Amino acid sequence: MRDCGRIGLVGSGSWGTAIAKIVMENCGALSWYIRSRDTISDFQRLGHNPSYLTSVQFDTDAIHFSADINEIVENSDTVIFVTPSPYLKNTIKKLKTPLYDKFVVTAIKGIVPDEDLVVTEYFRQIYGVPETNLAVISGPSHAEEVALGRLTYLTIGCLERENGEALAEMLSGPYIKTSLSSDVVGIEYAAVLKNVYAIAAGICKGLGYGDNFQAVLISNAVKEMNRFLRAVYPIARDVDATAYLGDLLVTGYSNFSRNREFGTMIGKGYSVKSAQIEMEMIAEGYYGTRCMRIINASFGVNMPILYAVYDILYNRVSPALEIRLLTNSLR
Repeated sequence: MRDCGRIGLVGSGSWGTAIAKIVMENCGALSWYIRSRDTISDFQRLGHNPSYLTSVQFDTDAIHFSADINEIVENSDTVIFVTPSPYLKNTIKKLKTPLYDKFVVTAIKGIVPDEDLVVTEYFRQIYGVPETNLAVISGPSHAEEVALGRLTYLTIGCLERENGEALAEMLSGPYIKTSLSSDVVGIEYAAVLKNVYAIAAGICKGLGYGDNFQAVLISNAVKEMNRFLRAVYPIARDVDATAYLGDLLVTGYSNFSRNREFGTMIGKGYSVKSAQIEMEMIAEGYYGTRCMRIINASFGVNMPILYAVYDILYNRVSPALEIRLLTNSLR
């Protein structure tokens, strides 16, 4: 086992459980915040998360569970946040323990609603965490495939190379390969946008569009993403890299993609509410669509796919009509 220091995890969904699996395999110990004491009891009794990735077994004797987020953060040097972005503010509202002296890692692929900030910026502005103490985990990484031990590539975004290398070492393993990037904000925005584009892909699938058009849609989505990233954070980057294009492809095409599933239901005629109820899981792209539209109001980037998804989800424009109009703007 590696000497990973004291690791705390906040979040017990499928991706949080997958990251816990990686950390436990490499480091052998973990402190884990789970909001529900009943869930903790069931977890300890069963030896696995009772709600997500139930096939993954844990040595629960090596995990310090707590329903008190302050206890977990206080006893950790590195804190990994893996809650859905719409729930982040509510999750940490009871946090009294300072974060500014912790290494704060976000594996959240979303924007904080009402704040319209990517998660690292939220921690920097609201909790005073220095940029050098912030990192993001991104890349094409469905939790279900991590649970199966399938080869997965993760990108670690961090401005402080030493911290980034330590996190990469912590996560690397037989089926996890890691790479480093300093494009922290760009990676986060790309992770939000790929969810929006996956909803668009799902809507088109639900409407009966085929693979030929899906290829055109995703090709244009990459261009749209690149235009936005150049406007909001103009540094040298390769959007064909796995943290950008790779994450977009897996989210847009995979049957594991919640955002694609959500979009497919919308394309088939479900209302937003009914689709959310039936899925029983968060499609982060729904919230990300609204946030990105608000953010783009300041930049004025040409983003026809984003705006088409927004009109369908929030203005209740007919998906068939909106996508038909969208097809005339794509090349």
